[in-house]
Amino acid sequence: MTEPAIKIEGLHFSYGKKHVLKGVDLEVPKGSIFGFLGRNGAGKTTMIKTLLGLQKPQAGRCLVGGLDSVTDTLEVRRRIGFMAEDQQMYGWMTVSRIIKWVAGFYPNWDDKFVDELAEVLSLPKDAKVKALSKGQNSSLALLLALGHRPDIVILDDPTLGLDPIARKDFLRHVIDLLQSNGVTVFFSSHLLYEIEPVADHIAILNDGVIIKACKTEQLRESVRKFALTPAPGADFSQVPGILDALKVGESVSIAIDGCDPAKKARLKEMSANGMTETALNLDEIFEAYVIGNRGRELTAH
Repeated sequence: MTEPAIKIEGLHFSYGKKHVLKGVDLEVPKGSIFGFLGRNGAGKTTMIKTLLGLQKPQAGRCLVGGLDSVTDTLEVRRRIGFMAEDQQMYGWMTVSRIIKWVAGFYPNWDDKFVDELAEVLSLPKDAKVKALSKGQNSSLALLLALGHRPDIVILDDPTLGLDPIARKDFLRHVIDLLQSNGVTVFFSSHLLYEIEPVADHIAILNDGVIIKACKTEQLRESVRKFALTPAPGADFSQVPGILDALKVGESVSIAIDGCDPAKKARLKEMSANGMTETALNLDEIFEAYVIGNRGRELTAH
């Protein structure tokens, strides 16, 4: 069995009395584009800091390529490229100078690769950082994260501050570039429309725990919405996996996880006059998982 690029086991972390991570378990396959989803404040950045060895968990561990983020911190950081949201850099430096400065921290810095990246990303190497556009700043941050040829790249809301068109172009460019180099991408964002077109795996973090982790296509196939008018005596508590439900007049709309023929048949039995089935996009699925009412609005008819 292939060792995962990242393996997180029983991870707990607290800020004082606030328990942010509550036993997180997660595996990120090698070579995947892994979308890490969660609302603001869900604990995404806390987990990334722990992965990078910037803070020590109260319990559990993070393994990067089999190395522990606490006991093997320096080697873990050599294997990871990190690009944070709205990354701050020294504005007075030129692009070429900041590249040279960052290169000094990495024995395996690849000058030839960086020169090629700078050309691909259209970075003006003689320009001062403070003169760069937001898009160019993001490109520079990406270049600095990739210059040491990491096995894994962590993107933490990397397009914050870019306009929608620039955001889409940047992401398409970044993912193509990383995939062509065989890099594992761990992409954290609360903007689901960014992740949906590029991620082949998804994990949802909510209230400090992973509530779903699977291939993106499996998630899309698993969750469905059904609209129906309940038959007299219909008892929806007998249908497992209800994520969300909404009453509209005499009808109900139900989002269900783990949708299989047996569940569909059970729902059909509860319908007075047939039902309609609809696929959901990632944004709708995410909402059903994190703010869904789990069918509490439904009562027996």
